[in-house]
Amino acid sequence: MTKSSEQVDLTHSTLNSTLLSAKNISHNFDYPLFDNIDLDLHQGKSIAIIGMSGSGKSTLLNILSSLLKPKNGTITYNNENLYSLKDNKLLKIRRKDFGIIFQAHYLFRGFSADENLQIASLLSDKDVDDNLLKSLNIDHVMKQGVGELSGGQQQRLSIARILTKNPKIIFADEPTGNLDKQTASEVINTLFDYIKENSAGLILVTHEEDIAFNCDKVYKLVDQKLQELK
Repeated sequence: MTKSSEQVDLTHSTLNSTLLSAKNISHNFDYPLFDNIDLDLHQGKSIAIIGMSGSGKSTLLNILSSLLKPKNGTITYNNENLYSLKDNKLLKIRRKDFGIIFQAHYLFRGFSADENLQIASLLSDKDVDDNLLKSLNIDHVMKQGVGELSGGQQQRLSIARILTKNPKIIFADEPTGNLDKQTASEVINTLFDYIKENSAGLILVTHEEDIAFNCDKVYKLVDQKLQELK
């Protein structure tokens, strides 16, 4: 194989491994948040975005995850611009391929922990993984009502619900915010293991730099730009 053909194969491999590509993303409300943001997420890889409160981290995550249309730019998934798709197709991608972990849990009150997971299993046609529950240390609370769980247990249950549907990309907004340091480490390791085992990807917004720098790439949103730190 010649050097030029090797280079072509490497380029082709990189393109094939790209899960999500953001180009020239800009957004503002009453004031500019960020401008001309570029970002590529590859299979089996994790990206952390850090920055001061109000810098636009969560807004950028909402744009990347299809929840908020940017003022300018494109988000490409499966060779299609997300924001040019019809609503029903975009909703299908959001339900089947994207796993969005919010700061709020959005669990079904009045149901048990197990029933919350069974609903997710039914909607996604995926089985609940008992090993996942053990890795998140919630296997012993499945029969308890959501209201009986601690905030940390509710957060881990919401993460288990997301992973149960086997998403291709996980978008996580401060997923360890309600957790102690040891539990936060276990949760992050569970997410890392998941993306490696499933050739998935993770985009994580966090203010905890020690967690951020465990990701493959780290970006800081500052002065309306995305600076690569790692």
